[in-house]
Amino acid sequence: MIEDARAGESVEGIVLRQDVGRGHKVALVDIPADAAIVKFGFPIGLATRAIGAGEHVHSDNLETSLAGTQSYAYTPVAAARPMLASRQTFEGYVRPDGSVGTRNEIWILPTVGCVARTAERIATKAAMLLGNEVDGVHAFTHPHGCSQLGHDLDGARAILASLACHPNAGGVLIVGLGCEENQIASLLATIPAWRHGAIRTLTAQFSVDEVEEGIALVRELAAAAVTPRQSVGIDRLVLGVKCGGSDGLSGLTANPLVGRMSDRVSEVGGRVLLTEIPEVFGAEQMLMNRAADAGVFDKIVELVNGFKRYFLDHGEPVSDNPSPGNVAGGITTLEEKSLGAVQKAGHATVTDVIGYGDRVSIDGLTILEAPGNDAVSSTALAAAGATVILFTTGRGTPLGFPVPTIKIASNTVLAQRKPGWIDFDAGQVLAEGFEAAERALLDRIVAIASGATTAAERNGEREIAIWKRGVTL
Repeated sequence: MIEDARAGESVEGIVLRQDVGRGHKVALVDIPADAAIVKFGFPIGLATRAIGAGEHVHSDNLETSLAGTQSYAYTPVAAARPMLASRQTFEGYVRPDGSVGTRNEIWILPTVGCVARTAERIATKAAMLLGNEVDGVHAFTHPHGCSQLGHDLDGARAILASLACHPNAGGVLIVGLGCEENQIASLLATIPAWRHGAIRTLTAQFSVDEVEEGIALVRELAAAAVTPRQSVGIDRLVLGVKCGGSDGLSGLTANPLVGRMSDRVSEVGGRVLLTEIPEVFGAEQMLMNRAADAGVFDKIVELVNGFKRYFLDHGEPVSDNPSPGNVAGGITTLEEKSLGAVQKAGHATVTDVIGYGDRVSIDGLTILEAPGNDAVSSTALAAAGATVILFTTGRGTPLGFPVPTIKIASNTVLAQRKPGWIDFDAGQVLAEGFEAAERALLDRIVAIASGATTAAERNGEREIAIWKRGVTL
């Protein structure tokens, strides 16, 4: 339902048997018990009992049909072309390696949680001293970097190393404690040599006054980072696409609208990153069929089944989603959530699959390994190279991440109720259609990529979260 409706009202020629809330589903035909229920043109689960036309369809009469890992067949389909090609430009920061940033900031990355507050004090004091030399000074703190082993430590290190290479950071200060597992030298060894000139390091245990020394290093980085914006095409954008706090309208308005942005950028040679792997379960075949070749298809299969095994190995069902907020907003099964979520990727060809902490390197649509958690997956998108994140939501969230995070409401009620969180109202799709909303959103993306601030930036919402997968010593 687009709006709340009452029992007795007629919808699509069907008389409602119960009240049905905005974003919730109603049966348009009689559905037998055990029959597939279809939305978005695909099954979203099975009816647990007979459902009459006009009845509310939700958790009491619909259940998932997802189970464990699967076998898949590669049935390639041609990627659809976007309706309108774009020559639109934005004002970005062109970096020596050819990448283009949407911000020119100094980032402070602690190797370990022990110096998280130290990093924050350096950032706060340095920002006050620098004025407008750069777009900002930000410390991205986390509780990790020590008491970690093996691949768990490697994952934390990979995220920090990739963030250190990000084009939105004109300079990076790495702050260590000195005795942690995640040693500065080991972290630097994973960062390409071309980037080292824009990096400074500080070990707190070996410093007389680590805050003052850190401020001096930030000022040095900022002086070297001063550079003007230049006009470049949107093919130089790297879009990260994400949904959080979704509702029943997310897959009808905000997500397909973001999919059009993905098509726009990938069509002209830009890059798009899709993650949240558990939230493609039930819709994965749609992505697999758009793989550029059999090799990419195999990587998608390995990633999806590997994530399902991750759930099963921990004794959890692969379908343990959607969240309580999703359910309250009208989403019933993971298949339904996934079929809505994958629309953020548009119709582009999947050109690559990369691991957690890796950086995007191929034009087109790349699938990135990361869980669905908003903070963890958005951090992974930024680390992989996203210079703007398009974050759709039906329920709302204040969270922001290292790169400009554009909050896109699936419904106008949310956009009007939380203007301090929301940057764009995709509810206008229902009133004005996709083409008008598409033009408006692209203009908003270009403005933000060129320096206009997001709601999260204005609110000081800038943080990271690292995926913890191993034992803690």
